[in-house]
Amino acid sequence: MSEAIQRVVTSGRFELDGGSWDVDNNIWIVGDDSQVIVFDAAHDATPILEAVGGRHVVAVVCTHGHNDHITVAPQLGQQLDAPVLLHPGDDMLWQMTHPDSDFRAVTNGDTLTVGGLELRALHTPGHSPGSVCWHAPDLGAVFSGDTLFHGGPGATGRSFSDFPTILASISEQLAKLPADTIVYTGHGDSTRIGDELIHYDDWVARGH
Repeated sequence: MSEAIQRVVTSGRFELDGGSWDVDNNIWIVGDDSQVIVFDAAHDATPILEAVGGRHVVAVVCTHGHNDHITVAPQLGQQLDAPVLLHPGDDMLWQMTHPDSDFRAVTNGDTLTVGGLELRALHTPGHSPGSVCWHAPDLGAVFSGDTLFHGGPGATGRSFSDFPTILASISEQLAKLPADTIVYTGHGDSTRIGDELIHYDDWVARGH
């Protein structure tokens, strides 16, 4: 893993549609020795703050609005004096967890700069309406949240999700990235764009 990318794993509960599941979440911290971006502030602020280690936080970025990816985003934003970013398509999910907090809206094509690196927002609805992946070309990386995993697309069996939509997002956005782009996922192991896209027709056939 590049030294510009750190992973913190936290554990907690994902809750939606009246269900609750134990999950382990990847939090990605991207930048250099002086400034970073935090992707997906899940479950517990303490290990995230420890990993940040006093560096300036450019933004606390939420790849989507499910509770397990935004648990402590407002807390971190306040403690670190950093904006919290989310696509407004997931406002209804945000309101379920943080009805008294605000976020800064992200749109497709927005860019962030940290430590001399540029990251670009790719709106990839499907897992949720406001899901966004962030491409860092200088790192050969994309931070996919729950849009693409080692093994295929993110889940689309719950409210506000749609399988044909996530397939379109992957084919129209992620498939255009270089095949060797490393996919840093919201849960589990990383993968590469090319290693997943060769299975695209299989995903279509299985229907999930």
